[in-house]
Amino acid sequence: QVQLVESGGGSVQAGGSLRLSCVVSGDFGDRICMAWFRQAPGKGREWVATGSYPDGITYYKYYANSVKGRFTISQDGAVGTAYLQMNSLKAEDTATYYCAARTPYCSTTLAEAFTYWGQGTQVTVSS
Repeated sequence: QVQLVESGGGSVQAGGSLRLSCVVSGDFGDRICMAWFRQAPGKGREWVATGSYPDGITYYKYYANSVKGRFTISQDGAVGTAYLQMNSLKAEDTATYYCAARTPYCSTTLAEAFTYWGQGTQVTVSS
């Protein structure tokens, strides 16, 4: 059983920063793909970023165009805690943010392909 526990959401003014954390626990082998999704009220779940160590050494990360250059995904080792550093936040970044995971590789950004999900954390950006 894999569990994901998120923290770090909150309210911030436009231009501000927040850092989300996702603690991973359970039995999932030695490779895991971590991702962040978000869902704004009345909208579908949107992929934000993914990161993984497919060879256990090099960290590969990918971003949605809407957050590229402002958000940074990182991870403490191949199977450690994942983070999402969010800078230059905009009102349109307001959403519930979810940490998600799948094993062993990041071969997709589709939400339905991710097996494990956190409970979500609210991020509110005021303009």
